[in-house]
Amino acid sequence: MIRGRGLTEGLTVIVRGRPYVIERLAGTSDRPIVRLEGASTRDDAEALKGEDLLVPDVLEADEYWASDLVGMVVVDGAREVGVVSRMIALPSCEALEVGDALIPMVRDAIRSIDVEARRIDVDMAFVGE
Repeated sequence: MIRGRGLTEGLTVIVRGRPYVIERLAGTSDRPIVRLEGASTRDDAEALKGEDLLVPDVLEADEYWASDLVGMVVVDGAREVGVVSRMIALPSCEALEVGDALIPMVRDAIRSIDVEARRIDVDMAFVGE
């Protein structure tokens, strides 16, 4: 359990399926005290006491959900290589499974990923094919 790590004032959290903005944060990361915008009375606070705060996952630039990459078309320039069937965790990095090839998710192998166009441009020479 992460507890209060990652909580900041202004962050939107989900409680009982409803979004709330953290208005004030006190306490410690192990025992945070949180005031939520829209829950300003003692009765409001008591009603939410003990409920889980769900913090939406935020991806950094150049980070992707594996589920978003599955099904993307993989190309090497103008040549179509195949379609991502899954992502595999290897000891040193993740890799995309495309047909019989494993393409490591490293800068030397991946030229670009366009999530909207559902297209990944790779350097198959780096992969050895």
